[in-house]
Amino acid sequence: MSDDTIRLVTIGRILRRRGRFLAVLAMVGALVGYGASVLFTPRYTTSASVLLPGQWEERELLTQVDIATSSTVVDRAAAALDWPGVSGAELRDHVSAKAADGNIIKISGTADTPERAQRLSDQVADQFVKFAARIAGGAGGAKADTAPEALRKKVEETNRRISELADAADPGQTVESVQARTELEKLRTSLEEAMTKLEQADPADTVAGMVVMGPAARPTGEAPPTRVQLVVAGALLFFLLAVIGHLVAARANRRLRTEPEIAAALGSALLGTVDVPAERRGRRRPEDRGPRARIRRLLGVDTRWDLPVPRTSGDEARRRIRYRRVCARLRTQLPSPRRLLAVVPDGDEIARRAAEQLAAEAKSDPQLRVVGVSVDRPVVPDSDTESGALVVLSTGSWTAEELAGIAEACADGRHEVVGIVVAGMVRTRPAKTDGRPSDEATLALAVPGHATGGSA
Repeated sequence: MSDDTIRLVTIGRILRRRGRFLAVLAMVGALVGYGASVLFTPRYTTSASVLLPGQWEERELLTQVDIATSSTVVDRAAAALDWPGVSGAELRDHVSAKAADGNIIKISGTADTPERAQRLSDQVADQFVKFAARIAGGAGGAKADTAPEALRKKVEETNRRISELADAADPGQTVESVQARTELEKLRTSLEEAMTKLEQADPADTVAGMVVMGPAARPTGEAPPTRVQLVVAGALLFFLLAVIGHLVAARANRRLRTEPEIAAALGSALLGTVDVPAERRGRRRPEDRGPRARIRRLLGVDTRWDLPVPRTSGDEARRRIRYRRVCARLRTQLPSPRRLLAVVPDGDEIARRAAEQLAAEAKSDPQLRVVGVSVDRPVVPDSDTESGALVVLSTGSWTAEELAGIAEACADGRHEVVGIVVAGMVRTRPAKTDGRPSDEATLALAVPGHATGGSA
């Protein structure tokens, strides 16, 4: 699986075979999220809107946003609220502002209760309007006010001069005199319109016209993240981490899964593959009866999830044919007397059952002695009466280094690895109860010499 692309079927296999384990981890994550929500006090947020009349450019609105959250405005709001132990520096982290459509600035305040959040937003908005009006009408505003007044005097003087020029023009009705008076009247009109626009765009009047659009609404729910959000986020985080951990472990898995890889690691030839029916759940080995084994079974982690789904095999007779064929290959390959060690890695229950079945089918030709070998420190009994070693193992359980260690242990015990048998888990078909003959009986009838009666 380390070289396979992660597909949806892989995710589905994780959910199917590790469902209980993932559910338990999700519950743990939910408890962690609940604990985090207990540590943090709930927060409530509400906003107050301030309208800026007139026309404002985007950069001017951003300037007003900065003024609304400035230390001066927040400090004035803190002084007006007079909350015990709460200073302007602390409130500055709980106040924010942004420019909305329609020349509106929304000032948001966050507090531990809905009432305090409402009061904070209203007070900051009120102090912002007062501070903006003070800036517009402050000491610097006196000098700014003289400039429009002087401009108005200049415009009035210009209008008088235009009137004098119009009176001094030829009072006749010549084309030139009419055009001159027309141009002077257009000039007078343009000056009056420019003065009107200047008065409307007076920044002092615009800033002074800021209004708070009503009190802030009292919040009815907590500001995110809420307790429910933290619980859901914790459960989802633990669930995703568990799934990602399974995928990473599968990608890093270096266990051999194909027969050619296993044969190359052991340095011998593959004699065949045999099927081992899945055991019933009621049968437990002695090592599966401890508290840790019960917990593993409860969580569903007592079996590997990355193994393929066992295929459905034929009946017992067809499974025994595979064992007999392996024994036949051993008879043709070894001289008499044929005594072998059936080497099985410790912990490989499928291979152990296959080796026992193979020894039972072989009987005494060849004679097999099943021995277990630890993959951590493999030790194979010295050669006595056996003429070699037959390695029996299952796919997807051992790495190339572990199998090479078993091969070296066989060589140290003066046993030549004469072959490899790969065992696989299969599902058995339900027994037939309709009175029809089984496959084994059908095969027996098909063998010459077992039929009863003569030919027709």
